[in-house]
Amino acid sequence: MRHDPANLPRHVAIIMDGNGRWAHQQGKPRIMGHQAGVSSVQAVVRCAGELNLDALTLYAFSTENWQRPGPEVEGLMGLLKTYLENQLEQLVQNRVRLRTCGRIDRLPNQVRRILENSIRETAGNDGLILNLALSYGGRDELVRATRQLAARVAAGELTPEQIDESTLAAGLDSAELPDPDLLIRTGGERRLSNFLLWQLSYSELYFTKTLWPDFGREQFLAALTDYQQRQRRFGRVNEPPADT
Repeated sequence: MRHDPANLPRHVAIIMDGNGRWAHQQGKPRIMGHQAGVSSVQAVVRCAGELNLDALTLYAFSTENWQRPGPEVEGLMGLLKTYLENQLEQLVQNRVRLRTCGRIDRLPNQVRRILENSIRETAGNDGLILNLALSYGGRDELVRATRQLAARVAAGELTPEQIDESTLAAGLDSAELPDPDLLIRTGGERRLSNFLLWQLSYSELYFTKTLWPDFGREQFLAALTDYQQRQRRFGRVNEPPADT
């Protein structure tokens, strides 16, 4: 199906699930599944850029992922470091701007330095915004935003009556991005897993059993095709056309 450029999502968010199960099916260590998933990241970022989407948010590492076994966490941090080092030139050439959401301060120092350098090097790019959710949790984000508002009220900068959806949203990590139009979750699970809880309020949800390492350009385009067949009402009723 040919995609209508006027009806593409501006912002797509993806929960990249299934790396561990893919590795188990292959009889390989879990880290091999994460390594295989990097190719899917590259394919989807490339496709999103070619379609001129505004933003792509990838759930790369959650606050809960810190509870995984130490060797797996170290392996994931190593993969992130390698990805950033290897892909920086491609990101620059393709005008991709890198940004993040989450508790970046919790990342290992070396990984954080490389990440911050990649953000600086791509800051002037005017193409796709690649937003990596790292050490991210939706509830943690809302708590941090609420604390900021409380501090402003305590300082006399804001009254409780002035707090509305826009003031809270301005304190979220993704404040500069439009809310996702489409959420894709791979791996067959059907839950949000503490991801963008505020921002996904009116997003279209697309679940696929395809494991993340098997998810590429073709599967991404299929999700966009499904999105284009939906009617988004945002709580409103679409009135039938008047008789003529």
